[in-house]
Amino acid sequence: MSDPSSRSMPRLFLIRHGETEWSLNGRHTGRSDIPLTARGEDETKQRALQLVGPGKVLDPANLCMVFVSPRKRAHNTFHLLFDHLEKVPHHQITEEVREWDYGDYEGLKPNEIKAKNPTWTIWNDGCPGGESTEEMRTRVDSVIAKVKEHHREYLEKGTVSRDVVIVAHGHFNRVFIARWIKFPLALGTHFNVEPAGIAVLSYNHRNLEEPALNALNLYAHVS
Repeated sequence: MSDPSSRSMPRLFLIRHGETEWSLNGRHTGRSDIPLTARGEDETKQRALQLVGPGKVLDPANLCMVFVSPRKRAHNTFHLLFDHLEKVPHHQITEEVREWDYGDYEGLKPNEIKAKNPTWTIWNDGCPGGESTEEMRTRVDSVIAKVKEHHREYLEKGTVSRDVVIVAHGHFNRVFIARWIKFPLALGTHFNVEPAGIAVLSYNHRNLEEPALNALNLYAHVS
C-alpha cells in the first residue's frame, strides 16, 4: 500500500446537465423531465472531447464513483460525456442528486413567481408544495458526507480511486458548492453554474477538513 502522503488529493467533479429549452427561457425545472436541446447535446459532446478520457482531466482510471440524477437531461449528459470510452464508469442513478423540488413553482419563470409572491426568494423561503431550504440542505449534506467518505477511503487507505463525479442540476449544484465549503445554503446564490459546466471541488493543505472550490464552469459557454 502506498504512503498516503504520496497520493494526489481527491477531487469531486460537479457537472450541470446541458442546455434545455427550459434552462434557456428561465423556467424552474425540477421534477419535469425536459430533454436536452440539440445545442445542449453538442456542447456536452465538446466537453467530453476536451476533458474526458485517459490522461485528461476526467480520467476514467481515477474515477471511483459517479452519481447521476434520474432526470433525462442529467442522465443523457452523463452518457454524452462518457459513452465514447471503452468502458462506461460505474455509476449510480439516484434521487439524492435530483434538482430542488420547486413544488407549486414548477415550470414557472421568476417573474411569474414574483407576481404570486413579490418577496419570494428560493434561498430564504424554499418552495411551497416542494422542498424547504432545510430539506434541501439536509439532502445535499447527506451527499457531501458520502463523497467525503469515498475521498477519505482513497486518501487514508488507497483502496478506491481518487475522484467522484456528480451529474446534476443548477440549484442543486449551487447549494452543493456552498455547503461543500461550509457556507450557509443561501450563499449558493453567488455561484453561477452554466449548462454543461464543470466545477472542481477538493481540499486545501492536504486536509479533508479544509474543503475548497478549485474551479467553476470549466469550458462552459458563459453568456
